[in-house]
Amino acid sequence: MEIIGGGRLEVRLTRADVGKRVSVRYVTESAAPGGRFSDAVGVLTSWDAGVLTITRKSGETVRIPELRLAAGKVVPAAPARRRGPAATFPELSRVAARAWQPVESEPLGGWTLRAAVQGEAPPGGAGAGRRVGFTRRANSVLPEGDPGRPVAEALEAVREWYAARGLPAYVQAATGAESAQELLCADLERLGWRREVTAELRIAALAPLADREPGPAEVRLSRTLDEPWLRRYRRFTEAGPAVRHVLSSGPRVWFASVAGTGEVPAAIGRCVVDGRWAGFMAVEVDPAHRRRGLATAVMAALARQALDEGASAAWLQVEADNDGARALYEGMDFAVHHHYHHYRQAEA
Repeated sequence: MEIIGGGRLEVRLTRADVGKRVSVRYVTESAAPGGRFSDAVGVLTSWDAGVLTITRKSGETVRIPELRLAAGKVVPAAPARRRGPAATFPELSRVAARAWQPVESEPLGGWTLRAAVQGEAPPGGAGAGRRVGFTRRANSVLPEGDPGRPVAEALEAVREWYAARGLPAYVQAATGAESAQELLCADLERLGWRREVTAELRIAALAPLADREPGPAEVRLSRTLDEPWLRRYRRFTEAGPAVRHVLSSGPRVWFASVAGTGEVPAAIGRCVVDGRWAGFMAVEVDPAHRRRGLATAVMAALARQALDEGASAAWLQVEADNDGARALYEGMDFAVHHHYHHYRQAEA
């Protein structure tokens, strides 16, 4: 049933529009009579018990009582980006997965369960003695299709699979692009799973990055993951087989380093070349050497190598609360394509 607002404002939405991208205007709860309006654009993920839930591009959810609606309509998918290469969410999801491969994987219908067990958490802290995985990306479900059963049943199978490996169960799901997974995110929240981390997947043209002036230091490139590179990375308790497997995985992997004092590099980076795409990861700089252009130099050197191998587009992932890295990549013309989130079941 269509709801008609006052004046010229109309709500041209029905419950049949759940799953579509919409734009609404509503009266805020704090508004006085005649009140103040706010707007929300995103995917209509539910309309139950008189309340609409809209999931914005960032993954943020807005809940609006239908009695507060002033206007609303279905709108087209977000327009093509004004900068950077054209890309679809399914394409980028597959490319990103190939660049960071787990040690073990198993299909669950159209979902992929992934694990890369690193060892046990160190004693003395939270989770001491529990098994841990190397990164959430390599230890989470990647839902690329229908799991072949109701979501609640699929999540029970997910919990059992990860429990058998002594790991917490995570699901990676995306928002903010056409064909993304806002409805799955809503199902996860409804079933007691909570967002633990949100990251941006950004894209850019590769040539402008490769054309940047060489930095003040020489960048060494290698196809081999070596001990000095690992000593700078250090996002693990021990560089065991799982760590080495994940970091070395991908179609064509390159490691970059800039010499520092002693055996530990001042800066490092990793790039995976996969067809037209070059993915940049693990760009880290010694705090004592920051603000010298080393991160840019590392990425430019890797970009030139990827360009020589036929790539033309770049992508990277950065956590949404990492303001410093986001500013760096914004300055390199990396635009946000979509957001992805890691959901974990809330503790009982």
